[in-house]
Amino acid sequence: MTTPKNPLLGFAAAFAVLLIWSSWLVASRFGAGSTLTAYDMAAIRYGVSAVIAFPVVLYLKPWRTMTVARITVLTTLLGPLYILLVFEGFKHAPASHGGIFMNGILPIATLLVGWIWLSERITAKRMAGAAMILIATAMVVSDGGGFDIRGTGLGDVMFVGAAFFFAAYLVVSRVWQVTTGQVLLCSSVLNAVIFVPFWYLFLPTGLSGVTTDQLMLQIVYQGLVPNLIGLLLVALAVRHIGSEPVSAVMAGVPALGAALGAAFLGEPLGPLSWFAIALLTVGICLMSINRKRGG
Repeated sequence: MTTPKNPLLGFAAAFAVLLIWSSWLVASRFGAGSTLTAYDMAAIRYGVSAVIAFPVVLYLKPWRTMTVARITVLTTLLGPLYILLVFEGFKHAPASHGGIFMNGILPIATLLVGWIWLSERITAKRMAGAAMILIATAMVVSDGGGFDIRGTGLGDVMFVGAAFFFAAYLVVSRVWQVTTGQVLLCSSVLNAVIFVPFWYLFLPTGLSGVTTDQLMLQIVYQGLVPNLIGLLLVALAVRHIGSEPVSAVMAGVPALGAALGAAFLGEPLGPLSWFAIALLTVGICLMSINRKRGG
C-alpha cells in the first residue's frame, strides 16, 4: 500500500534542510575562526557521525550489495580530500562565498560531470542557468575587489574543487542508485576508520585551545546535522513533494547563508553581491528544475 503524500510535511522538511545547510555554512566559518584546524573539523565530522551510523550500518549490511570498486569510489568522493577542501576554504573566505562557490556552482559541476562521463545532453535552459551562475560568481569576485589567490580567492578555488567532488558523488549516486545505508557506510564509517587514527597520530590539532561551546557547536553541525539529520529530511521531502520543488527550495541556500553570515559573523555584502545572489538563485532554479511536460 502506497503511503499517502503530505505536501505540508514535505515542504516543512525541505525548508528545514534549507535552514540546516545555510546555518552549516555559518557554523563551519565560525569553526574556521577558532583554534580548530581543518583536520580537527574533518575528524569531528567523520568520528561523531560514524559512532551514530555504525549500528545502522551493521543492521543494514549495505556492503553485501556493493563491489569493492564502488565502495572505494564512494568513500573517496566523500572522503578527506573533499571535506578538507571545504574546511580549508572557510579559513580563507566568508560564509557567503561558501554558499556561492560551493552550493551555487554545484549545478554547473554536476552538469559537466554528467556531460563528460555519461554524455548527457545540455539543454538551452540549463545553458542559460549556467551563464547566470557564472555571471553571478564573477560579480561577487568583482565586488570583493577582484580575484586574490592569497586571500578569499584561494578559499573560492577550494570551494569550487569541493563542488566538483560532491557533483561527482551526486552523479554516481543517481547512476548506481546508492542507498542511505551505503552512504552511511562510505561517508561516515569507512572514512572514520581511515582518517581519524591518522589525524590522531600525525596531523596538527588545535583542540587544546578551543572552548567547550565552540567544540560542541562543531560536534552538532559537523557530526550530526548535515550527515544524518539533513540526509533523512531530504529523503522525506522528496518522498512527499518530489525532487523539483526540493531543488527550488534548496536554491535559497546561497542567499540565506549570506544573510546568516552577515547577521551572526559580521560579514556584510555589498549591493552588487546581493544582486549577484538573486541572479544566482534564478540560475540554480533553471538548472535544477527539469519539468517534463507531456506530448
